[in-house]
Amino acid sequence: MRVGIVCPYSFDAPGGVQFHIRDLAEALIARGHHVSVLAPADEDADVPDVVVPAGSAVAVRYNGSVARLAFGPRAAARVRRWIEAGEFDVLHLHEPMTPSLSMLALWIAEGPVVATFHSAQVRSRALQVAYPLLRQSLEKIAARVAVSEDARRTLVDHVGGDAVVIPNGVYVDTFADAAATPRWRGTPDAPTIAFLGRLDEPRKGLQVLAGAIPAVLAQHPGARFLVAGRGGDGRQLAVDTLGAHAASVEFLGGISDEEKASLLASVDLYIAPQTGGESFGIVLVEAMSAGAGVVSSDLGAFRRVLDDGAAGALFRTGDPADLARAVNEALADPAGTAARRSHASAWVRRYDWATVTDQVEAVYEMAVEAAEAIPAGEDVALRSARALWPLGGPHGASRSAADSPRRPQNRGGDR
Repeated sequence: MRVGIVCPYSFDAPGGVQFHIRDLAEALIARGHHVSVLAPADEDADVPDVVVPAGSAVAVRYNGSVARLAFGPRAAARVRRWIEAGEFDVLHLHEPMTPSLSMLALWIAEGPVVATFHSAQVRSRALQVAYPLLRQSLEKIAARVAVSEDARRTLVDHVGGDAVVIPNGVYVDTFADAAATPRWRGTPDAPTIAFLGRLDEPRKGLQVLAGAIPAVLAQHPGARFLVAGRGGDGRQLAVDTLGAHAASVEFLGGISDEEKASLLASVDLYIAPQTGGESFGIVLVEAMSAGAGVVSSDLGAFRRVLDDGAAGALFRTGDPADLARAVNEALADPAGTAARRSHASAWVRRYDWATVTDQVEAVYEMAVEAAEAIPAGEDVALRSARALWPLGGPHGASRSAADSPRRPQNRGGDR
């Protein structure tokens, strides 16, 4: 298939959606598909070869963080040219309700469209505002995908219809085979505990971890905390909170994918103290794949990724004292932590890209078939979902699109 993937967020700044799209493109190319990714990025930006830069982006507050988006007449013209040149069998738009390239592509596209929804919010003002503007265009979507049950619920609550749940993917073996870094390895008397995330975004929970560290050090005085991520303001705030305990924390700054895998393979525990705005929890999957013990806030999305606590310990979201309790218990009970790690090593296989790509290919095929002939008034998203369920549901779809015949292609529309 010729697959066009549209990313709403700038590839100049790393983020979960960008990583998901990059890895999905690589997985599809490995199976013989032709893939092109359109994303906001400067023309001279260092982006993967598969990415076509659509120009610079503007920083906008969105979903509790800062997103870099591209919108307007110039961006629309680039989207139209890319679609017309690509002659895609299917367009795969990520976050089409976000005012960026995916929304523009939805307005312009003609032909099979798949949309993936990543965000999960109880109330989304952005979706409430966008829905009236997009209501007619949303009918173009032949198949809707949500990366988690939380993302699916957000979509249903704000837009209606339904979606197939296909999780984010991870190259499990890449993390399972990662080599540990000696300086990040812990010992029984000096365990190492990792945090990864943007330091200056409160919802990532660095302040929750900082509030828990003194109580952890009271029981495990040799513990070392390794904090990876960008955001100088967040670092200083954490240091101020820690006071004299800051000596037990090492700030690593931004790290590469290889360093992240090595860090997770080295530490005793990975802490996920996020306070909200999370629809999945990809780093939880990466940590489980690497063999780290996991201690996580009990957000609904995280609880589901951790098999309701069987694959990692949970604590009350936003509660530093309960985080300290969970960490101290995990360190004091190595047998219990090992049992959760053992369960996680098997559980995490459902998130491997080999499995996820099977599911995505099946959706592409169903979307193309649904777009060819849809009876008037039928919900195309539900039709595609029904077509998948006989194959084993959203986690059991395994049809391959590699040998499917060419379909009517996406070309730029006039709308």
